[in-house]
Amino acid sequence: MAGGRFRQLVKKYGKVALGVHCSVSAVSVTGLYIAIKNNVDVESVLERFHMGGVSPKDDDRKPTIPSGEADGSSLFHETPESAPVTQEKTRNQTAELAASSGGAFALALLCNKALFPIRVPITIALTPPIARFLARRNIIKTGF
Repeated sequence: MAGGRFRQLVKKYGKVALGVHCSVSAVSVTGLYIAIKNNVDVESVLERFHMGGVSPKDDDRKPTIPSGEADGSSLFHETPESAPVTQEKTRNQTAELAASSGGAFALALLCNKALFPIRVPITIALTPPIARFLARRNIIKTGF
């Protein structure tokens, strides 16, 4: 599992592994924050990758049935053209949360937390080459 490999990585590389992981997390939070501030619908992106939305699906997003149609009495009757057709506008909870004070940053942190299973393999892949690079430049001591 990635959790065990991550612990081994931290044990072997120490500060380098923690620095790489914190850097990957910082880049992730920054990218998510910029995306949220530019009105990217985070819920649909997370659903595309089968990671679930930030909040559970609301049942109130379904369009309402006008009275008279629920019993089937007006199925074959034409509606007058002057009658306004009301359709409930779906709320974009991501946009509402991002518009609130500090909401965009909080949403970026939540999404960053949800992306932890993706960040760990990136950290595992990046740490050994970065540690070798730093050891060649004599920035860290070679103990690996």
